[in-house]
Amino acid sequence: MLKKHLIPLTVVLGLLVMANVFAYKLPTKVENLKKDNYTKSTIKTEEPVFSIAQLEFAEETLPIGDTKVNSKMKRTLASFSYGNLQTTRLHKKAAEWFPVIEPILEAYGIPNDFKYIALVESGLRGGVSPKGAAGYWQFMPGTARMYGLKVNKKVDERYNLKKSSIAAAKYLKELYGVFDSWTLVAAAYNVGDGHMKRQINRQKQDNYFKMKLNRETGAYVYKLISVKEILENPKRNGYKNQEALIAYKPVEEVSATTVE
Repeated sequence: MLKKHLIPLTVVLGLLVMANVFAYKLPTKVENLKKDNYTKSTIKTEEPVFSIAQLEFAEETLPIGDTKVNSKMKRTLASFSYGNLQTTRLHKKAAEWFPVIEPILEAYGIPNDFKYIALVESGLRGGVSPKGAAGYWQFMPGTARMYGLKVNKKVDERYNLKKSSIAAAKYLKELYGVFDSWTLVAAAYNVGDGHMKRQINRQKQDNYFKMKLNRETGAYVYKLISVKEILENPKRNGYKNQEALIAYKPVEEVSATTVE
């Protein structure tokens, strides 16, 4: 009779012991789960988040909270991503040209970001435009001569990187004296100072990002910002081997004392 009662009692005791074991382990799993979630959320918040608001040209930023401007900037930047462009040609040209251009711009007090004009003007398309603009900075013949370049049947100094960069720096400095805004200077470089002045007066607006301009000029500064972004931050725009892409190898030494 005692044996009959002992067997069920043993079973019950065994079940109670197992229940205590599982009840003891369960909080440990929940605690670990909370700990894991906390760790993951902490790592996530520490990751740098890229924002369009970070982009600027010559220290002039995009208007904050302007959805149209932000949307246009995102579209333009996306068109320069590796998935669309799929070339390191601009990086190679930058490595060759920038060591020559940068000290010239600095000597004339021009923001360093203007070096990207050469890439947008001739690095992307090259050759001679339908209107006759040519060379690294895509000067028209008359403008080139006005700023000291020889353009004739025998010589065309628009294709001389150093001399044409000096001419461009002189022109940009003169434009800044007129517009007092580097984004407007860039736009005027593209469309001409006369046209830009007329648009400012007609629209009663001197903020490039808020002006209504023709398609090419209206997209011009956005292109400059996009080229700047992929060259300065190639990895986050899909370009691999960042060190190789931005390692400039000067082909010509130019100092501020030799640009005149």
